[in-house]
Amino acid sequence: MRQRPVQLEDSWKAVLEDEFTQPYMVQISQFLRDEIAQGKQIYPPGPLMFNAFTLTPLPQVKVVILGQDPYHGEGQAHGLSFSVPEGIAIPPSLLNIYKELQRDLGLAIPNHGDLTAWAQQGVLLLNTSLSVERANAGSHAKLGWQQFTDKVIAAVSAQQQHVVFMLWGAHAKSKIGLIDRTKHLVLTSVHPSPLSAYRGFIGCGHFSRCNQFLQQSGLTPIDWQLS
Repeated sequence: MRQRPVQLEDSWKAVLEDEFTQPYMVQISQFLRDEIAQGKQIYPPGPLMFNAFTLTPLPQVKVVILGQDPYHGEGQAHGLSFSVPEGIAIPPSLLNIYKELQRDLGLAIPNHGDLTAWAQQGVLLLNTSLSVERANAGSHAKLGWQQFTDKVIAAVSAQQQHVVFMLWGAHAKSKIGLIDRTKHLVLTSVHPSPLSAYRGFIGCGHFSRCNQFLQQSGLTPIDWQLS
């Protein structure tokens, strides 16, 4: 049976459509189909794998928050970095992001981990790998996804103006070379994981610095408060 093509939002389709015919993406697609056929659980569910692109069209991107791979627990991953659907426990790294928002901007810590409202304001919540096997962190990290998501980062850098890139941890920081720093703001820190958050993430001030840069660039700042 012929696989249905990925339904990408139009602005992303314009810059990424050709990638889906490249050998590496054909291999990823076949690998995922084979894994599912063997009964393995892959997260996020297929319809949500490209959720970040659906919620944040390319012309609307003002901020990029780069994660590594999707959460690997049941019900957690829904295609947005660091985010989990309402009703799922807030992961430790996201809780530390909330703590920094509280420290930096005085915001109340939400009782859920759904970051959809950020995505709808122009925050591209991008993981560098777009799939993972259940209970097997990093299992698809070498599958080839990074060739695709590097293309995404480069497209944002080339086509947008005055974007804030938040790169937390060594993996995210390795993408700096894809970004034109003469027109974008790149903010780097250790990862918000409990293993490193108190070695520089808490206290980084990225959210206030982001909004200051957006305002100075004539753009509407992000309302980081989640209801």
